[in-house]
Amino acid sequence: MRSPASGTHLARPATTRSAPRIPLPSPLATVRELFPALAESTEIYLDSAATTQKPLPVIETIHRYHTSRTANAGRGTYPWATDLTTRLARVRDRMATFIGAASPTEVVFTGGATAALNAVALSWGLAELDDGDEILYNPSDHASNVHPWHHLRQVLARFGRRIELVPYRVTELGEADTIDILDKVGPRTRLITTSHLHHVFGGLTTLEELRGKLDPRILLCFDCSQSGGHMPLDVTELGADFAIFAAHKMFGAPGTGILYCHRRVHDRLLPFLPGGNTGVDLTDAGLTSTGMPELLEGGTQNIPGILALGSALEVLESLDVGVIAAHNRELTLRLIDNLRPVPGLEFLPGPAHAPCAIGYGIVSFTLAGISATDLGFVLSELGFLVRTGLHCSPRAGDDATDSVRVSTHIYNTVEEIDRFATCVKTIAEEVT
Repeated sequence: MRSPASGTHLARPATTRSAPRIPLPSPLATVRELFPALAESTEIYLDSAATTQKPLPVIETIHRYHTSRTANAGRGTYPWATDLTTRLARVRDRMATFIGAASPTEVVFTGGATAALNAVALSWGLAELDDGDEILYNPSDHASNVHPWHHLRQVLARFGRRIELVPYRVTELGEADTIDILDKVGPRTRLITTSHLHHVFGGLTTLEELRGKLDPRILLCFDCSQSGGHMPLDVTELGADFAIFAAHKMFGAPGTGILYCHRRVHDRLLPFLPGGNTGVDLTDAGLTSTGMPELLEGGTQNIPGILALGSALEVLESLDVGVIAAHNRELTLRLIDNLRPVPGLEFLPGPAHAPCAIGYGIVSFTLAGISATDLGFVLSELGFLVRTGLHCSPRAGDDATDSVRVSTHIYNTVEEIDRFATCVKTIAEEVT
């Protein structure tokens, strides 16, 4: 059998799995009221892996910043400015607690997940990597966790340093193949980067099978864009040196990202965006660091976006991320069980191929007789909003597999999943 990473469809397992219905606690019974876009629409939104809906507290926070005491932070000494500086520091503290960081100095605010991964590549990679060093990566990950490493290799090559990018496989569960990773780790391996929750396959990767088997000098980077705000996670338990989060995928606003940097790598980083308000001093020897996290934060930050992140964290904490994860698991299993009998439907790697009941809110599939793009269009005409295509995976050629991706969150219901599956079945009967 070809590697699932190649895009080959897998045989459906015979095991039938289902999860008991988990009733929403009373505060969640009206959770949809928090999200104005859902209240104003008759469509069923099933694309939370692309971006989550925004709750009222987030919308109101952004509005207040622009309409009341708008100022810059970290510069002025008048109350409007100093109050903002204090509030941003509180959001940093809250984010550190939310992800299990040991210190707020390990939390860097960026312009998004792509900016955060590029910060790792350029602030760490340019400083640390020597000729012949290796980075292990998953070619089917999101482009934001693939392109920066190729860009880094091109930049270093211009200065005579040639690094190797070593791809590893994905299992039929949509997880990083740790056996393949161990087989490819060598004396020049410097970084292993992976999706914590894969944005297409919905497989969870913790690399726990590698603990105690890797040289401690090898750094671990987790793209947590899909898991942050969708399930409980702790970067310390993950053993992450770097972890990346996208605010807009966790109820926050676009244009804001979070980069977790373990303290052990702080003295090995170059400034990412040197300029205004960057944590550096200009000396005769050049730029010298004055400390983290400012070292990787240059210029005026996305102040309303960071403030909105604080409000998003409050909403997530009030709803309980563990409850969100359980709800997504129920919806995922129900969707898989409802779609499994549909003729011509093939699941991509992921929870549909697991021998046990797992699910994290992401399911991707194809349907014989109709392209993913056309199927997505028909579904949208019928009121179901899903993602189609390659989903920002930089695969090409024969390995490319367009698919339909369904992704859920706390505001989706069992009834919506049932209606969606019935609709897909009806379409399948017409095209197959």
